[in-house]
Amino acid sequence: MKGDTDNREFLLYTETVIAGCGNPLFGDDGFGPAVAEALQRFYFPENIRVIDAGTSGPAMIFDILDPAATKHLIVIDCADFGAQPGTIRVFNLSYPVPAGIRDAQPGGIIAALNDLAPHIKITIIGCQPRENTWPELKIDLSDEVARAIPMATRTVLELLDMDTGCPLCCILQKTAIGLTGDN
Repeated sequence: MKGDTDNREFLLYTETVIAGCGNPLFGDDGFGPAVAEALQRFYFPENIRVIDAGTSGPAMIFDILDPAATKHLIVIDCADFGAQPGTIRVFNLSYPVPAGIRDAQPGGIIAALNDLAPHIKITIIGCQPRENTWPELKIDLSDEVARAIPMATRTVLELLDMDTGCPLCCILQKTAIGLTGDN
């Protein structure tokens, strides 16, 4: 149906897609969605989309990206790279994904990113989790990971400044210009 295609293109077929991945039901694995929520407070140009991909990134979002339209995928997720909890690291992926990056829990995103890497520029903003609670439920982020949200948000904004030429001064907080979820 044409209407469905138009909505899909509006959401995903942009030049830059920012996907916050993870599951907030498993403690620090909710880092990506928390950063996506923080980024939703900003107004971005039409060629940039922020998506709370949750746990559906690999299965539902990454699979329908169109490399002819989407040039850069920025993934925000917890990643185990052996650092102090709350440490933020930026990984510019080549193909295959470097061996030093491991999914923080089973069923992660590395395999899906390996499939995309030859076609789309991929940047991962990873946060070292304090604990992996899977399969036990834990709703809140650890203090270290929660404190990393502003740094990850700023890192995304700086990447956009370098990558798209969209300067930080042009990305306004919605509340500062009178836009809220109610408008």
